[in-house]
Amino acid sequence: MSGMSLACLPARVRLVDVSPRDGLQNERQPVPTEVKIELVHRLQAAGLREIEVTSYVSPKWVPQMADNRAVMAGLQRQPGVRYAVLVPNLKGLEAALADRPDEIVVFGAASEAFSQRNINCSIAESIERFAPVVEQARAAGVAVRGAISCAVGCPYEGEVAPARVGEVARRFKAIGVQRVDVADTIGVGTPRKVQRALEAVLAHYDLDHVSGHFHDTYGQALANTLAALQLGVWNFQSSVGGLGGCPYARGATGNVATEDVVYLLHGLGLDTGIDLEALAETGAWISERLGRPSGSRAGRALLARRAVACGANGGGQR
Repeated sequence: MSGMSLACLPARVRLVDVSPRDGLQNERQPVPTEVKIELVHRLQAAGLREIEVTSYVSPKWVPQMADNRAVMAGLQRQPGVRYAVLVPNLKGLEAALADRPDEIVVFGAASEAFSQRNINCSIAESIERFAPVVEQARAAGVAVRGAISCAVGCPYEGEVAPARVGEVARRFKAIGVQRVDVADTIGVGTPRKVQRALEAVLAHYDLDHVSGHFHDTYGQALANTLAALQLGVWNFQSSVGGLGGCPYARGATGNVATEDVVYLLHGLGLDTGIDLEALAETGAWISERLGRPSGSRAGRALLARRAVACGANGGGQR
């Protein structure tokens, strides 16, 4: 694998926590608006400086995000924190702009089959539809990020060629998208495949405007994160508690847990600005609200170690 030296890793890393949007959107039971707001507040208190808060997709398709306006209105915004929202079209953008996001997220697949099955149009058509969305957002002073889904593999097509990923990046650049996420949507990627996908995108965007978004379906997300770091990539998406399942692999995990990524990064001596203990507490808190254990191994281990330490300190007292 190329670039194995740890000496050339970036000095700092910026994480976007996507749990309030990507993590919660497929929850079957409605998550109360106040819980979503508190999740954002806990994340920013733990040191997250970029948070994907909600989406403006029709509630017919994503009922969990129907309270988008109430969530945005309830935020206690902190200076220096970027609040992003996902928008599917001009109608979604119009609604989103009224709620003053710092950034909108548009999306396109690197797989024709995925694009056709999910939004019933080709990759080229899907990105062209976003051209007026990007133009209007930027005219309003709102930043634009583009998510490239199925960047390594597709549930319908199988392996996705890096050239296809690069072509999506080229099209995003052409319509004015300022930075892009390279997303392994179904978590099938391994380090060299992820590096090839990133290298294809880096032909169109510089290192400051490319991020990795890895799912942990096959347990490869942290290895893929390290592989991206070795290329100089220093922006990543993750989800506290590992929230957000993979819809194509029953029972499998989805988004890599933010706690696990931060544990790795801190172990490498990289600066994140994030309080890992507070983050682990946040993962445990939201998981409890959803009625399940945290999906973060690092989070569970940290809290278990603390519980043991507390027990030892209070030993003998009944």
